[in-house]
Amino acid sequence: MHRNLAFSIGTHALALFTEDAGLKQHPMYREAKAGDPVAALHLVTDLALAWLFDNEHLFAPAAIYVAPHAKEASGDNAIPQTLAAVCATVFRGLVDREIVQIDRVYHTGADAMERMASRAHFEGEVVAGAQYVLVDDVTNLGGTLTELNNYIQSQGGAVVKVVVLVNAGRNPALLPDLKDTRLIKERFGYDFVKIFGIEPDALTANEARYLVGFRSIDEIRDRLAKARQEIDRRLRAKGISRS
Repeated sequence: MHRNLAFSIGTHALALFTEDAGLKQHPMYREAKAGDPVAALHLVTDLALAWLFDNEHLFAPAAIYVAPHAKEASGDNAIPQTLAAVCATVFRGLVDREIVQIDRVYHTGADAMERMASRAHFEGEVVAGAQYVLVDDVTNLGGTLTELNNYIQSQGGAVVKVVVLVNAGRNPALLPDLKDTRLIKERFGYDFVKIFGIEPDALTANEARYLVGFRSIDEIRDRLAKARQEIDRRLRAKGISRS
């Protein structure tokens, strides 16, 4: 079954920064990124606590805050889950511990097509009818968040907002422009869905804008093949096997 559950119209993404310089300059950033929860708490409270309180009126109580994280999170970036916990405290909600990312996407240093080629997948219990807020430290194209959104919606939850420290995408919107999705459908047809497993309407704004730059489905196939080769090369250089 192909993913076709986009963010709901009106879903709001709250972001502190539009580039990651302010995040990376924090003295605890390296430790937090490497998985130190204490460092992550210092970073989040230093950078975001006052900002979160300033926006408290935007969030209804009792929502569930969920951040993308692996089942075995030791050594992984501690910032997203810490931010989710702080949001739950400030906005009087709950933190989800059940939904986990079941694959490693290795997006650090990846370009746009590499991110399209390596998408996140999730599993875990979703509370049907509950309101969820997605939380992450940095979003670029937004693919991981939209996959998490799709998973939660497909299991009966409702995604009402997104909170990120950095929204680094050129377009801050979550939903794609209608003219971009229409062009993708007309230009690439159903082959697009077969290649990516994604309905054009369920792309993010930045994914759709990137993809309309391709003139044919064969051009996408060629670029995708090169992206997969680059992913393998980059991971081998780090001693990581995708198998």
